[in-house]
Amino acid sequence: MSDTSPGHESDPQSQIQPRYGSSVELRIVDHPLVAHKLTVLRDETTDSPTFRRLTEELVTLLAYEATRNVRVVSRTVQTPLQAAVGVKLSPPRPLVVPILRAGLGMLEGMTRLIPTAEVGFLGMARNEETLVATTYAERLPSDVTGRQCYILDPMLATGGTLASAVEFLVRRGADHITCICLIAAPEGIARLEDVVDQLHVPCTLVLAGLDEKLSDVGYILPGLGDAGDRLYGVV
Repeated sequence: MSDTSPGHESDPQSQIQPRYGSSVELRIVDHPLVAHKLTVLRDETTDSPTFRRLTEELVTLLAYEATRNVRVVSRTVQTPLQAAVGVKLSPPRPLVVPILRAGLGMLEGMTRLIPTAEVGFLGMARNEETLVATTYAERLPSDVTGRQCYILDPMLATGGTLASAVEFLVRRGADHITCICLIAAPEGIARLEDVVDQLHVPCTLVLAGLDEKLSDVGYILPGLGDAGDRLYGVV
């Protein structure tokens, strides 16, 4: 797993990296199983039950990379033979924040890997005309100082929603934020970088794939469609 992928000059994954000095660390997970599952998710014939299951599996793989810097403390346990020194997650517990509604489809895959994490919820919606994200619901601690926060959002398109979520958590005291997305467009990454650079809070962005661009109406190309609709149907 690394933040680069083999390719040629036209390959967006080999071209787009964080700007020099950016506070966003970009990690594109390069693994055959990740690529396979993402390909099936892109397929328009994949039904919702399969889409949900593969999303959970894919997020667990991404979470392995996303939690590489999770904080731990030393712990000694007694084996059947002798004492052994290991580690355990250090308090306070990590906070996982799915962005409603599509982020809910990623929650099970994340908590499968880190079941002791606490879960908060953030409801944000993008105005399809202005492309500006607004918050309509939240269930989060009033103070997240010292907490490692993991934001779940399948699609990083224009970047407005994810950037707003990062700003929201920083206002609550967050100083360590990791964003996990299935795919992203270069425009969304640039928007996230601009916001994070102003906040002066380091942020890691973990992706399964980096796509080519946004359409005229703000959808990722080639993308995988509307993640919320493909997870739960059109409502």
